[in-house]
Amino acid sequence: MAEKSAQARIVDRLRRVEGQVRGVTQMVEDDRYCIDILHQLQAVKSALARAEDEILKKHASHCVAEAIASGDTHKQHTKVEELVNLFAKAKR
Repeated sequence: MAEKSAQARIVDRLRRVEGQVRGVTQMVEDDRYCIDILHQLQAVKSALARAEDEILKKHASHCVAEAIASGDTHKQHTKVEELVNLFAKAKR
């Protein structure tokens, strides 16, 4: 059996997160213990962070690497600026 592509793995991960969020919604509707809900929210945030990491790796290894290899300084600047803006936004 062939290994899944990075994109397929990311989609699988996001679908699992989607299921986790539905589970948290159900927990709130069922008036479950707040700490249990908060633990599940932490798990959702962690799973989203892992998906974010995978997408960032993909961007760096494909889009950024392609811009560097192109020798086009405008493309290189654009990709670096995208990353700087992304990290600046994450700090807020």
